[in-house]
Amino acid sequence: MLDLIILTLHILICFLIFLVIWHGPKDVGLCSSSTATSEKEPDSLILIGKEDDIKKSGRATAKVDGREVVVFYHNGKFHALDSRCYHEGGPLPLGEIEDIDGQACIVCPWHKFKITLETGEGLYEGINPLEPSPTPVWQSKGVKQRVHQVTVVNGKIYVSPPDLSVSFDSDYFADKYKNSGDVAVEKQSLSPPAEPSHD
Repeated sequence: MLDLIILTLHILICFLIFLVIWHGPKDVGLCSSSTATSEKEPDSLILIGKEDDIKKSGRATAKVDGREVVVFYHNGKFHALDSRCYHEGGPLPLGEIEDIDGQACIVCPWHKFKITLETGEGLYEGINPLEPSPTPVWQSKGVKQRVHQVTVVNGKIYVSPPDLSVSFDSDYFADKYKNSGDVAVEKQSLSPPAEPSHD
């Protein structure tokens, strides 16, 4: 009988934790150097903004089929990713770009997760404990962040709609923040949302 009570309490606690996570903060302030209002163009491409504007600012955010996307301009190339980190939904437009082991990566401002701009791979520094003198080496966690194809036509930047037949870890937060309002607002948030107080 005691086992049944404990099991019931465990299920109830898990359900309550699920509700807290699911109904957590819906809108964390994002600030980007350039904010775009996307509009549909021929061939299903979505206009993000002018090439020169994005080159000047280094990044722009926009809604692409309802999901927040950030376009980065780095080392002469454009890259587009879901704007929320696959780990816990951190605002990637506020992150810094670093070169890690020859790859341009965005570093999430919340928990410092590193994501390659080119492929969306999550990177971590690990060691092989079986080596006599293990040294840290950058390794891939696999593709975690959805990347979007960028097209440049006549001085304008376009992004292709996402292929949702393949799923990525970042899809959870792209869906969670899909209807959170404006893509970019004036206030920045470099820290994770505060935990609700339980008085």
